[in-house]
Amino acid sequence: MINKISKLILKDGTTFEGKSFGSDKSVAGEVVFATGMTGYPEALTDPSFKGQILVMTYPLIGNYGVTKKEDWESDKIQVSGLVVCNYIATPSHHASEMTLAEWFKKEDVPLLEIKDTRMLTQKLRDEGVSLGKIIIDGKNVSFEDPNLRNLVAEVSTKEILFFGGGETIVLIDCGAKQNIVRSLATRGFKVAVVPWDTDVTKLDFSFSAVVISNGPGDPQKVKATIENVKKIISQKIPTLGICLGNQILALALGGTTYKMKFGHRSQNQPVFAKASTGRPAKFETRTCFLTTQNHGFAVKKIPKGFREWFVNANDNTNEGIIHANLPIMSVQFHPESSPGPLDTDWIFDYFLKKANEK
Repeated sequence: MINKISKLILKDGTTFEGKSFGSDKSVAGEVVFATGMTGYPEALTDPSFKGQILVMTYPLIGNYGVTKKEDWESDKIQVSGLVVCNYIATPSHHASEMTLAEWFKKEDVPLLEIKDTRMLTQKLRDEGVSLGKIIIDGKNVSFEDPNLRNLVAEVSTKEILFFGGGETIVLIDCGAKQNIVRSLATRGFKVAVVPWDTDVTKLDFSFSAVVISNGPGDPQKVKATIENVKKIISQKIPTLGICLGNQILALALGGTTYKMKFGHRSQNQPVFAKASTGRPAKFETRTCFLTTQNHGFAVKKIPKGFREWFVNANDNTNEGIIHANLPIMSVQFHPESSPGPLDTDWIFDYFLKKANEK
């Protein structure tokens, strides 16, 4: 294997030299970091990473290879590029079908090994995420801010798709992870996955509830979704927002959002439910849940008629909102996990129970 000398260059000129193991293509994007120890095939196929160069803080990446496509969260690698400390070219796992390098070459995405990901991560934490570019073989590219684009439109389905069977729930695809579909289908529902800009109130089939999915980028770029969610809420249709869906729901009802310094990207983000939100009785204390998260924006102003449902235990940022009376709620974390802990899988059951009581 020929490892070409390559570079990661941040917008301020800071440069990290390394070795290339993936595609020889140079790319630009927003450099962010994630702290998960496992689950990289699921994380790398999460559409919420669209437009981003991902730095993995765990030092060993690639050691169990890549599983079959059915286990991914979308049908391809979503990151613009990947930076690791130690790339492991000799995976050992019964379910491995290819190495990480083979996968990245196949999908034409650069994979860069640099030895000081710790220093890089500390810089991103102290100064905030940065625009950056991976340069391979001197093929220069310009810096590019992906948050200026409507990334949701780039990753959303182009047609309505159906999964499972039973009563229908509409999933607005803003970059939905496949485990959201699986989580609903295994509970006995038919899931209608619709494009991000669909006016759900005009669909020609009946449904009982709406889920607004996770997704990439600035929530204020998805104005069509925000306007359509306003219509959904005006008709008091049971609605659950997940991750980007939390921000979209807030914006649709008069709340505000903002860009975080370095975001939350990991499978170990601690959140706790606030005591006065009407959640299930067994969670009526300040129980702390470990959650999977992947976002760089957050809700600032809580809409009128809603209460804060969850709060991040590290930085006190909003982790969800819930309506005082209606079955309308959202969470900033990923209750479907994949990868990550199953602490908050009960969110789906709680929402479906409230939707059934409407």
